[in-house]
Amino acid sequence: MKQVELYGRVRYAVKIQGMSRREAARLFGIDRRTVDKMLAFSTPPGYRRKKAPNRPKLDPFVGIIDQILEDDTKRLKKQRHTSKRIFERLRDEYGFAGGITIVKDYVFAARQRQREMYVPLSHSPGHAQADFGEADAVIGGIQYRAHYFVMSLPHSDACFVCAYPAATTEAWLDGHNRAFSFFGGIPKSILYDNDKVLVARILPDGTRQRTRAFSGLQSHYLFEDRYGRPAKGNDKGNVEGIVGFARRNFMVPVPQFESWDAFNAHLEEQCRKRQRDVLRGERESIGARLVRDQEVLADLPPVLFDACDRQATRVSSLSLVRYRNNDYSVPVAFGHQDVWVRSYVHEVIIGCASEEIARHPRSYDREDLIFNPIHYLPLLEKKVGALDQAAPLVGWDLPDVFVTLRRLLEARMGKPGKREYVQVLRLLETFDLNDLHGAIRDALRLSAISFDAVKHLLLCRIERRPPKLNLDIYPYLPRAQVATTSAASYMNLLQGAKRTDSSDKEVMGGAL
Repeated sequence: MKQVELYGRVRYAVKIQGMSRREAARLFGIDRRTVDKMLAFSTPPGYRRKKAPNRPKLDPFVGIIDQILEDDTKRLKKQRHTSKRIFERLRDEYGFAGGITIVKDYVFAARQRQREMYVPLSHSPGHAQADFGEADAVIGGIQYRAHYFVMSLPHSDACFVCAYPAATTEAWLDGHNRAFSFFGGIPKSILYDNDKVLVARILPDGTRQRTRAFSGLQSHYLFEDRYGRPAKGNDKGNVEGIVGFARRNFMVPVPQFESWDAFNAHLEEQCRKRQRDVLRGERESIGARLVRDQEVLADLPPVLFDACDRQATRVSSLSLVRYRNNDYSVPVAFGHQDVWVRSYVHEVIIGCASEEIARHPRSYDREDLIFNPIHYLPLLEKKVGALDQAAPLVGWDLPDVFVTLRRLLEARMGKPGKREYVQVLRLLETFDLNDLHGAIRDALRLSAISFDAVKHLLLCRIERRPPKLNLDIYPYLPRAQVATTSAASYMNLLQGAKRTDSSDKEVMGGAL
């Protein structure tokens, strides 16, 4: 500050008061050349290098360094040269005799020159960007690495966020369905990166070959799909920024919810609250600008796109269908047949021809076995010896009366009792567990221990009519042998009663 003030005093004395330069130098105690410099500049210009510094040791190797840095731009970031590694190569391979410091300084400056510059963009209404992010979440007491879908409208900065167990094909498709419903329409275009779920192949001319599933989505909603450059996330900087914003603001601390639906309801509410914000450089809130976006969005079709991944496969000899490294059971009647799989975010549906044959909760584990025990009961009825070691029945949580019924059936009938127990279980193919549970309780109360009796009691319970256990229809029911009453038997009964009375009187007399 003092030097700037001295500049002003010297310049004023010479230029306004007419003082000579020699006199000014003497009066202010400075050199004549300094006075000339002060008259040339209104403020201290700082150090001004007249020519580039000489680097006799480094200059012969500058071309080598530049080539190394240029080659690094085509390699993985984690496998590029450090300044230290460049110095070591110059020393060992090219005979460089200088120190590491001048190499580091040059590499730092060269990398600064290589950094990409960007053009500020403006976004017209009705266009969108989409991407996925990752964050930890606790769902139902289990910690997951959640993959959350984000769609943004850059004109208004409005966003939609929805979380899934994995960034699968069906998650991408379901995310579009939910986002379009949230915004109330379909954008004119959507900008993506080159995710393999969306892009099957990038052709030599730069055009993208869509995957089958994404082609179906685009054909259903009729929006234009656009893509950024490979490995250039800044091409869709708006949604990239919202991915980070959502993680920092919607998912810190780690979210904990009972279900994915509850988590997504929370995220949707956060997106609505954000529409009240006024961002830096804007005069209107996100919600006010969203209105202009919504005015140009296309109308939604009458039905949403069927957001599932479709595959064709074959049933194994174990009556299992493999999908994404997990095995799902189907009824044994469809063994070795060709089937189709429709996988949704939380459900897997399996069918044969036009018939749906199985439906399971979706598993995101690896090498998991997902059984429906009912699928194997027809086979167990034939191979009843495998009943105790059947893997599909392990962990099947049935009421205790089922165990009691099986024990009584086996105690009365032996091996055929096992088969009848499987026949009782097969009633679950048609009837509800609660109804069968009640019928078995009734059978145990009546001591009617057989499949026929349980089935009759089950039908009576459903049809709301009293049971009529006809012993001719149910031959396995325990029979009571009732003989025809005769007069002689009646007299014997009376005589036996008299003898009992006499004995009692004798006993009482002796006691007295």
